[in-house]
Amino acid sequence: MTTPRFTLRDVEPSDVDAYVRMRCDPVMMAELGGPRPVEEIPAKVEADVASVRAGESWVLMIVRDGSTDVAGGVVVWTNTDDGEPYSEIGWMVLPEHQGQGLAKAAVREVLDRARREGRWGPIHAYPGVTNGPSNGICRSLGFTLLGQEVIGFADTELVANHWVVDPHA
Repeated sequence: MTTPRFTLRDVEPSDVDAYVRMRCDPVMMAELGGPRPVEEIPAKVEADVASVRAGESWVLMIVRDGSTDVAGGVVVWTNTDDGEPYSEIGWMVLPEHQGQGLAKAAVREVLDRARREGRWGPIHAYPGVTNGPSNGICRSLGFTLLGQEVIGFADTELVANHWVVDPHA
């Protein structure tokens, strides 16, 4: 399989429609507790844009070369566990772009950027235990599986695999 060509760009206020496609679709959100309400999306995009502008997170939209349409996204942010901060990554790719290596290539590029910029430290990922493609991305990009955990996401408890990678190692 050839590596798909794409650009990663910061989230923009105009990305509401892409967020709706990714976050309000039952299939896209099946591993994340179900679809989010459409009325939440404009505020989520606004908060993400503000977080990026403040340098607090990377919210990167995947845009295939030759297109202006968003194919998905990769996000890195600081989370906390018992008051201790750690870096977390998550990704989504829209159905028509899945199975083509796009998510893996985009996550690899984000990890490479973290290494080049000396940012984030070890990065944790929590794909659902039944999310074969995302667990495969973690495995193939050198993440280490720490085990299964019950995590909270959007007022839902999910069973996830806990992976970690240090892009600086």
